[in-house]
Amino acid sequence: MSPLARREAIAAYLFTAPFSIGFVLFTLFPMLFSIYMSFHEWDIARPPEWVGLANYTTIFNDELFRTASFNTLYYVIFSVPLGLLMSFGLALILNQKVRGEGIWRTIFYLPSVVPLVATTVLWMWIFNKDYGLLNSLLAPLGVGKISWLGDPNYSKPALIIMSLWTAGGGTVILLAALKNVPTELYEAATIDGANVWQRFWSITIPMISPSLFFQLIMSVIGTLQIFTQTYVLVGKNGGSFAGPRNSMLFFVPYLYLNAFRYFKLGYASAMAWVLFVVIVIITVIQFRTVGSRVYYEVDQRR
Repeated sequence: MSPLARREAIAAYLFTAPFSIGFVLFTLFPMLFSIYMSFHEWDIARPPEWVGLANYTTIFNDELFRTASFNTLYYVIFSVPLGLLMSFGLALILNQKVRGEGIWRTIFYLPSVVPLVATTVLWMWIFNKDYGLLNSLLAPLGVGKISWLGDPNYSKPALIIMSLWTAGGGTVILLAALKNVPTELYEAATIDGANVWQRFWSITIPMISPSLFFQLIMSVIGTLQIFTQTYVLVGKNGGSFAGPRNSMLFFVPYLYLNAFRYFKLGYASAMAWVLFVVIVIITVIQFRTVGSRVYYEVDQRR
């Protein structure tokens, strides 16, 4: 190696050192340590005790674990499709050359950059049974006062409604994808006699399918890890994270309870790896099913 190449290599290592050190200390080491701890019973006060696969077998006999898993899947199944539809619908409206598009785009995107804690506190007021905005809007329709956060039948739907508040983030991505669709395709289809629906289904959807697929993947991963909303609503000040009749007990909050309230760190580590495997399996299924239908223009040019 020449002296110049050696100096360039040293400079490269020095510039990448902060990231490498941070990755090893704050990502790689905790991951490897959590794998190790998932085979132990550890309450911090005493040394870890090897228990083999006991934590993993206990998980599937834990009734609260099954409740948390059901609540999490319920939330994912309803909030992800509704969030995608809302993001896509707003993007289609903004793509119609409406007046003040930049202002509307900012208004829709703004909730996505507001901290989740502030957003959740705002929605606590909106969902308030006695003086909340939502019940006030429903009252003229003859709907009685609903205890959105106190009734197990409405607590999860309330969180799903709250999740739509941040649909503007996806709207910006999908709007950018819509604006990149070549107008020549629409003009050629119109000359060939294609109607609005045929142009939408055969041109718009395939051309923006990579962005829709990206939104789907990220939304599923994000919703599987819901935490902040339930922490603010029912978990703060020593709360149980469970809400009425455990209807708001989700996977990650239950993991947090086991780790930092019950000090069952080995059990919590096993739960974390179960969640990781579930996310990987769901993502692979999405790539094998939905991913094969995504249209990539680059592939067609090869």
